[in-house]
Amino acid sequence: MSISIGRRGAIVAAGATGLPIASHAQAPDPKRGGTLVMLGASTRHVNPALQSGTPAGIPGTQIFASPLRFDDKWNPLPYLAESWVLAADGKSLTLNLVKSAVFHDGAPVTSADVAFSIGVIQKNHPFKTMLEPVEGVDTPDPHTAIIRMSRPHPAIMLAMSPALCPILPKHVYGDGRDILTHPANTAPVGSGPYRLTEFKPGESITLARFDRFFIPGRPYLDKIVMRIIADAPTALLALERQEIVYIPYVTTVRDAERLGKQAHLQVSDKGFEGIGALNWLAFNCAKKPLDDKRVRQALAYLADRPRMLKVLQGGKVPVALTPIHPGSPLYTTEVNHFDYDLKKAEALLDEAGHKKGADGVRFKLTIDPIPGAVETSAGVAEFLRGQFKRAGVELELRTAPDFPTWAQRVAGQEFDLATDAVFNWGDPVIGVHRTYLTRNIRKGVIWSNTQSYSNPKVDALLDAAAAEPDPAKRKAEYKEFQQLVVDDVPILFLHPFPYTQAAHKGLKGLPTTIWGPMSPWDEMYWEAADRR
Repeated sequence: MSISIGRRGAIVAAGATGLPIASHAQAPDPKRGGTLVMLGASTRHVNPALQSGTPAGIPGTQIFASPLRFDDKWNPLPYLAESWVLAADGKSLTLNLVKSAVFHDGAPVTSADVAFSIGVIQKNHPFKTMLEPVEGVDTPDPHTAIIRMSRPHPAIMLAMSPALCPILPKHVYGDGRDILTHPANTAPVGSGPYRLTEFKPGESITLARFDRFFIPGRPYLDKIVMRIIADAPTALLALERQEIVYIPYVTTVRDAERLGKQAHLQVSDKGFEGIGALNWLAFNCAKKPLDDKRVRQALAYLADRPRMLKVLQGGKVPVALTPIHPGSPLYTTEVNHFDYDLKKAEALLDEAGHKKGADGVRFKLTIDPIPGAVETSAGVAEFLRGQFKRAGVELELRTAPDFPTWAQRVAGQEFDLATDAVFNWGDPVIGVHRTYLTRNIRKGVIWSNTQSYSNPKVDALLDAAAAEPDPAKRKAEYKEFQQLVVDDVPILFLHPFPYTQAAHKGLKGLPTTIWGPMSPWDEMYWEAADRR
């Protein structure tokens, strides 16, 4: 049976999900006006069609609108699509676009823009599995786009989300120039609630309210200023001093507890369910000695993750065991936990032919911690350096001055080990498969299979689960997948991120849907006039 959803969220026919569909929530007596000065992140551009992650995703979801948005219960909501129909066989999704939507240059948003954007995302986005079954997009009229798929694709609805499917103007981006270096990536034209007015790489991103936004009366804020503060302690101090008033991602328990004690601040852990963020240690499986599974397993036995989390996170964060986030119904604990075992680690290293030299050293490796909080990046690297040394493995820290530098090293596979923060993105097809499929080894593309990991059985399991309509069979396939990947150790999973967002108490309408800060901010407003 198909599902059709009206602009106000009425269910015309029951869909396979059985989920009720809610309409846009209305803020209680929202105030209009004011500026939001917040913490931003360094990024090369602000086009989420070409790059995943929060640095481009947060500003990108304000600049570009997507077909759908989601509430805090995983329900799809109308956005650029005022209604939609998912076919009974799961092989087509029809989007009926709002007729009042225009881009920031005044041009209307049409089905041709949807078709063009999906083509751009398919070709250039690192999440190759996200739209892999899409064969094409039919455009029978300017306000109808029919996405055709070669097979059922359980992830297609979530793939229409703001940070995953920004609708680009074909008349701007389709001018024949290379999309990857197109000047509009840093001077974009979107149809979202805010338009970009200034982009200063490494300094700030400034957005202004788009007065012709297709949801009447929205957005409420006049302006958003995203200040780039690379140093985390400096950013926290700026929030406490009210130099900035919003940090969308606080990454450690200790920082959240510290900010929660400030009388003028609100701290919330709501709004990160869809993201499913994991902190992990990646191994470059194409480089010696890490191309040997025994070496990777030995390093896993040396890590002592519970002790690390007690030291760095106060013991308030659990160990992550698998590539699927513990909050997912597809998660399993029936895997090798790699509990700390020095003797087993040394035996594996000996077996792999890496005996200790006269100086007690077996080999040396370099680790690239992702720029961020010490507890989740450099602190992890420092802890592991001490642990690995016990077995004669020397670990050298190579810190990056900023995120783009780190990303270039990892994407270029110019690393041995690297800490990383990676998202599940709701459905494993979107956020998990990309890391483990052999065909997604794409040098130069961050958050693809940068580990150069390849296991044909894993490839087959993921392909089967991607199209499996039976929930029980799908869960069994993902269980076996988790067991295989954990044993192969292309990645050592450290912990789920204890994300929170912190803001001034006078800022209302914080984004607490499943996509959290990577949702449209058209409902955010200042409660008190003095903040405006």
